[in-house]
Amino acid sequence: MSEKTEKLPQSASESRVKLSSYIAGFTLSLALTLAAYVIVSQNAYGKKGIIVAVATLAITQFIVQMLFFMHLGHESGPRWKLLALIFMTGVVFIIVVGSLWIMDHLDYNMMSPKDMQEYMDSQDSL
Repeated sequence: MSEKTEKLPQSASESRVKLSSYIAGFTLSLALTLAAYVIVSQNAYGKKGIIVAVATLAITQFIVQMLFFMHLGHESGPRWKLLALIFMTGVVFIIVVGSLWIMDHLDYNMMSPKDMQEYMDSQDSL
């Protein structure tokens, strides 16, 4: 005989808790995204400060997404979720590093001739 697992209907309080969790996650995600936009658009912290601030907000956004939307820590088989998390982190790392590498090369290749000459002169002095 095969056992069938039956899902019991959720009570109203459980569905309210899930809905409030999704609303809180959405609100936090929206606030973090807007904070990153304001930091970049105001250009108040300088180049390195903006990079640190946006990276910090991105890591915080990642944690919010994992907790509120992926329900990390609420599952019965945490090994599969951990394996998926490790794989996803690797893919995100490849995408971010690849994007930065491409943008750096585009910046180099799109230089004006005057900027290129200044860059070449600065490299020769090293």
